[in-house]
Amino acid sequence: MSIQVKKCILEDSHLLQEIGYETFNETFKDQNTEENMIAYLENAFNLKQVEKELSNLSSKFFFVYFHNEIAGYLKVNTSDAQSEEMDEESLEIERIYIKKNYQKHGLGKYLFNTAMEIALALNKKKIWLGVREKNENAISFYKKMGFVQTGSHSFYMGDEEQIDYIMMKTFE
Repeated sequence: MSIQVKKCILEDSHLLQEIGYETFNETFKDQNTEENMIAYLENAFNLKQVEKELSNLSSKFFFVYFHNEIAGYLKVNTSDAQSEEMDEESLEIERIYIKKNYQKHGLGKYLFNTAMEIALALNKKKIWLGVREKNENAISFYKKMGFVQTGSHSFYMGDEEQIDYIMMKTFE
């Protein structure tokens, strides 16, 4: 199997914008109104926002390639870039998204392992993430990877409040 991971740089902003928009839309379009999806996508994945996130030194993005084709991406955060207030021993996996036609090839697990390697290299003791309460496939995947639910928070998709479970994995 030919899988490669490449760290994103600012010059990748257009490609990151494109894959971010595509994968988020594929994942959540059936669970939200078209208006709320459009509003969210235009806010979260406009070029200025993507460039701002890529420029944050406490965030890192990685593309995953499958047979030399871009298949998805990972975003991890430390320090004040984390979307919830956490201690300095924590690393957040903010996004793991794989294009639909590349799912079921182990790419999500590959990106998860990349995040684990980053956490260990940074001497983190905890890795955490937020996952949509209705995203049963992702919840099942994270439980298999050793995560437990430790809380929840609200996430707004346009004008609709949704719940994300906070899941955490602790290691030495």
